[in-house]
Amino acid sequence: MESKQIIAIVAIVMAFILLAASFRFFGAYNEQRKFNSTRFIARVAIFGAFAAILYVVPIFTINLPFIPSFLSLHFDEIPAFIAGFAYGPLSGLSVILIKTLIKLPMTSTVGVGELTDLLLSGAYVSIAAFIYKKKRNLKGVAIGFGLATLFQLGFAMLLNVYLMIPFYMNLYGIDEAGLLRVMQLANPAIKDIGWSYAFFAVLPFNLIKDVIVIIVTFFVYRSIHKLLRFEK
Repeated sequence: MESKQIIAIVAIVMAFILLAASFRFFGAYNEQRKFNSTRFIARVAIFGAFAAILYVVPIFTINLPFIPSFLSLHFDEIPAFIAGFAYGPLSGLSVILIKTLIKLPMTSTVGVGELTDLLLSGAYVSIAAFIYKKKRNLKGVAIGFGLATLFQLGFAMLLNVYLMIPFYMNLYGIDEAGLLRVMQLANPAIKDIGWSYAFFAVLPFNLIKDVIVIIVTFFVYRSIHKLLRFEK
């Protein structure tokens, strides 16, 4: 067995141990005693496994012709949204955490790419699931998705301009001119590696991904929500 596989297994085991310990502790001090940690962990594990497959396996990623090749669509947020809508925002956020921990040993960005995905996806799922928890109807779905999408789009642009692009340039030793040439091969409208890149690459990339995630989540959740046995 390769060292990366061993590290991945250890990371998964540690993740579940951490989750188990955390929610056992929470359950012990929950006065209402309504929180079932075993059921919670089982749900998170199932949806986390689906999310990890969509996040890690290359066949489930898509590259767009007008977007730089280092940005690829992956749809791991769909299982997290379903878990968040069915069982609450904490479940959705935990699914995002699980898939991130599974991917972390295979990182090619010293963990920074995975951390960025964790922040973006975590905020995206948590906001929508929290609003839906307070308002369980189509209006709650629309408001949740709308606010979460707006926040995620703005947050993604800020992170790319001020964190990801400078980090990748330092990590791979790429100068500004070289990186700009790579970007312009995909989209000539990009004039610089800052806000021009954010508006003509990061914004449409995330908007397309979010629309697909929203549509798929909506129809899948409507089809199976009764099977998930969420509270009345």
